[in-house]
Amino acid sequence: MDQVTQENGFSDMSLSNHVLNDLEHHGFKEPMPIQEQTIPVLLEGRDLIAEAKTGTGKTLAFAVPLVERVDPQKRRVQALVLAPTRELANQVNGELKKVGYKKRVHSVAVYGGKSINGQAQKIQKGAQIIVGTPGRTLDLINRHILRLDSVEMLVLDEADRMLDMGFIKDIKRIISHIPRKRQTMLFSATIPPGVKKLAQSVMNNPEEISISSDDMTVDEIQQFYYEIPQNNKLDTFIRVVRQEKPDSAIVFCNTKKWTDSLARILNNKGIKCQALHGDLSQKQRDWVMQGFRDKRFQYLIATDVAARGLDIDDISHIFNYDIPKDPDNYIHRIGRTARAGKGGKAFSFINPQEIHGLWDIEHRCRTSIQKINPQT
Repeated sequence: MDQVTQENGFSDMSLSNHVLNDLEHHGFKEPMPIQEQTIPVLLEGRDLIAEAKTGTGKTLAFAVPLVERVDPQKRRVQALVLAPTRELANQVNGELKKVGYKKRVHSVAVYGGKSINGQAQKIQKGAQIIVGTPGRTLDLINRHILRLDSVEMLVLDEADRMLDMGFIKDIKRIISHIPRKRQTMLFSATIPPGVKKLAQSVMNNPEEISISSDDMTVDEIQQFYYEIPQNNKLDTFIRVVRQEKPDSAIVFCNTKKWTDSLARILNNKGIKCQALHGDLSQKQRDWVMQGFRDKRFQYLIATDVAARGLDIDDISHIFNYDIPKDPDNYIHRIGRTARAGKGGKAFSFINPQEIHGLWDIEHRCRTSIQKINPQT
């Protein structure tokens, strides 16, 4: 029987029992702010621009309406989600499978680095939702494998990131294959002029919703910093790591070179970790991410760019070995812990010359970071 067995905060949204049961099964009890604001709008079929960062629950905010509005009896592509990276495409596809299981909605992720023939076979089996990177999606269209003439819903996820990566021409080519009569949803961490211009060219009188950094609560995150001379930084960092013994942590560095160097140093000291940065091949990235999820190592040493779009649960600690050059990235980094109301810790390591950067972060993010004496 498709009955929801307990009160669920999503039950006020006119969702089907199939979707409500899938939400309950996966522990989604109360909608996050962006879900509360966007799902009703999207269920009405309206266009939407949503300013929201990773960690706000944005994926579920569009996954639920997509599943609700897709007809599983029709074995053709009815919705397309474009995402900047393979990791994000897989994560979005995973969420769609969670909420589309009972309704039997078939979704497929398509991206480079994997056999195009294997992805083509999955599409031809009757996928209703395609989640893809722009390059591979366009390749499948050009090979006449993917037809978009039945698409009724289009999602541009992390639109600012896609534009930064130079995908604007591919995106426009893809959209030219989709009927003009459609629902378009755009999600972006920021709305710079390029994203605004894209939205105006492909959307029809969109609703606009913003989940700002202020709405990304850091109340559940304990924030600390160490102010130490640069030549003591590594030793202090290693000591803190050994004291904290996190279950799972991301260590942020500002350069690819130091990401590799720090990972090598930590592994030599018996602290299991792997580096994640833009110079890795797709196969290497997949191996690193799978190992992190499988808990083969506890520490992911990453740059901001490489970590963008990663959505990993149960991160207990964030370590800013280097404080971010852009204060807005601070919230983006530490927001990867304390997901779904769980507690988390964030540690930053600065030298005396960087104290003004830390004050800028506190001011911009309206947060307070507690200083710890290096000897404690």
